[in-house]
Amino acid sequence: MLQTVWVSSPRSWALQESRSHRRGKKRCWKCRFVRTIIRHPCRRHAPKRSRKERMLRKIQICLCFCFVSGILYEISLLSSCVFSYLPMAQHYLTPEQVLHLGKSIIFLETTERLEPPPLVSCSVESAARIYQDRPIILFMRGLTNETALDMNTSYAAFSLLSSMKNVFIFPLQMETVFQETPLLQWYNQVVPEQEKNWVHVSSDASRLALIWKYGGIYMDTDVISIRPIPQDSFLAAQKSRFSSNGIFGFPARHKFIWDCMENFVLKYNGNIWGNQGPFLMTRMLKTLCNLTDFQGTEDHSCQNISFLNPQRFYPIPYPAWSRYYQVWDKSPSFNHSYALHLWNFMNRNRKVVVAGSNTLAEKLYKTYCPTTYEDLIQNAKHRDLPGPED
Repeated sequence: MLQTVWVSSPRSWALQESRSHRRGKKRCWKCRFVRTIIRHPCRRHAPKRSRKERMLRKIQICLCFCFVSGILYEISLLSSCVFSYLPMAQHYLTPEQVLHLGKSIIFLETTERLEPPPLVSCSVESAARIYQDRPIILFMRGLTNETALDMNTSYAAFSLLSSMKNVFIFPLQMETVFQETPLLQWYNQVVPEQEKNWVHVSSDASRLALIWKYGGIYMDTDVISIRPIPQDSFLAAQKSRFSSNGIFGFPARHKFIWDCMENFVLKYNGNIWGNQGPFLMTRMLKTLCNLTDFQGTEDHSCQNISFLNPQRFYPIPYPAWSRYYQVWDKSPSFNHSYALHLWNFMNRNRKVVVAGSNTLAEKLYKTYCPTTYEDLIQNAKHRDLPGPED
């Protein structure tokens, strides 16, 4: 006879005999172990068990062990990783706890805005789909611990990303990020209000500190992932002999990143755009490697650092950035690419993805961030609906 027993305490484990055995017999209090699968009446003077009964008993024990092991495994999953994003107070996870899981994909939003635009949402969603076994973290400067607790579904992008179990959204607390790095002294001395390019400079610094401390891959929020990056230590060539800092990946505590942070402080000039970003990466790479031109789709390697071909992330170079928002007779396959940089700095949000436009960017949204694209369609429908005054 099969039955299920919920275990509450040792005193509640005793099972009574069936009614047919109650008359004239005392209740059995020896058999207080959990009989979760097959119920046997326990007799005070039970005869020696047959071979079949002993086998059934062993099966019971094995099944109980499997049941308990399964419960413990589920508990371990809940306590270790893959929770959904925000509000983080529900899960009591800190950025350090998630980052220490290793191999995070990190995005940064160093403006004060709290509502990520569709391109940011698409970047995060595409990474979450491509790297399903890795934490995807969006750090937001405008988010504080207080606003994190008050976060609700009025922020559409947060609701959208919350459906992905490996997406996390945290406040970006720069002073904490820069602790134990050469950047802390610079951060304590710099005056953000007097910095011409503070949004970019602070992002350049934060990405270096985060990757040095925890390792993983950094991506700009206008990068759409299309397939996994196989390398662990890499820089992305924007063109021959010139490195981007919009995408790079290294293990934690890598010397190259530490040297970049030291050079960041030593050669700091916030008035020159890119001096702390792509120009920094390029001049540091040149100290290690004799950079040469790319001849085809091959990658270069130096000092165990892969310098990935421009085709990997920049098949459409920045002078031609607007081609992402044009209709193509035949869409490119991007067979040699791991991700696509949509050059939002050049675009400055002037061109956006419009549902039904049949542009290359719209096709990328449909393929690699379909949830963001569906939300885009719904918002367009709501805007087209007539208001009460109409």
